[in-house]
Amino acid sequence: MKPYKLLENVLLDIEEGIKNNITANILSEKYSYSEIHLRRVFGFAFNRPISGYIRSRTLSESLNDLLHTDKNIIDIALEYGFDYENSYSRSFKREFGISPDNLRKSRQIVKIQPPLHLFDENKLDDNAFFGPEFVIVPQFHIIGKPHQIPFAISLKTAPAVAKLFMENERRKIKKAINPDVYIGFTHKINHEEKYSEYLPSVQARNLFDIPHGLNGATFNTSMCARFRYIGQHHYYDINRDIANKMYSAILKYMNDENAKYSLLRDKIYFERVDTRQYDGNYCQMEWFTPVTEKTA
Repeated sequence: MKPYKLLENVLLDIEEGIKNNITANILSEKYSYSEIHLRRVFGFAFNRPISGYIRSRTLSESLNDLLHTDKNIIDIALEYGFDYENSYSRSFKREFGISPDNLRKSRQIVKIQPPLHLFDENKLDDNAFFGPEFVIVPQFHIIGKPHQIPFAISLKTAPAVAKLFMENERRKIKKAINPDVYIGFTHKINHEEKYSEYLPSVQARNLFDIPHGLNGATFNTSMCARFRYIGQHHYYDINRDIANKMYSAILKYMNDENAKYSLLRDKIYFERVDTRQYDGNYCQMEWFTPVTEKTA
């Protein structure tokens, strides 16, 4: 099943199964994926564990019965899949900071977990695309094979040299921190000559003793915009068409007059693929670029 449809169905199933003890295991069996795979994809897409989301949605929905009816708390607990009143009360207090009984008495305002939704902008064909979110990326060093790539052929050439690097050059880097995590680093962007320096690379502990034919670079600590992509294909199959659609979605944000931040993708950006996350179903990719707050 395509990732957008899978995530859409899972969100609907969670809402329909709140009173029927819905779990990640039940969902994984329904869609014939391993539970580990489902947890990984859901967590990557929504930045939260699926089990925690199900628990939060269940407790949030239980507020309707707690505050709008006179049902006993034990009956509410059983209706929402808890075996005992105490287990419901403990989970409730962890979620909302107050016990069910005290909330009923005090009518305190609490923050709930609303249902998650997918939107048209999250759909890239039948694959899934999310962002931006804003994160701090600490300084890191990389070592890789440098390429000078003209703008006109960058979307075709970058995936090709990335594949060659992962299959060959990365083995030369003995100081790699995560040799299975690919970093495609674009920098030294020359707008007059219409080319950029592209460094297929992996993260390294330092930039000493770089193997012959390879180069090092440092990404300094920066606030970045992060976009996330999930596609039903191998990570080697991120081709020109897919990349072009991703960049079109990113440009849509860049051209949004109401956006708080400006993306500095005309200076530096990088994509990150943890190849260990590919299990024959979905590829996951992250794309980062530094940002600066817009001034009035």
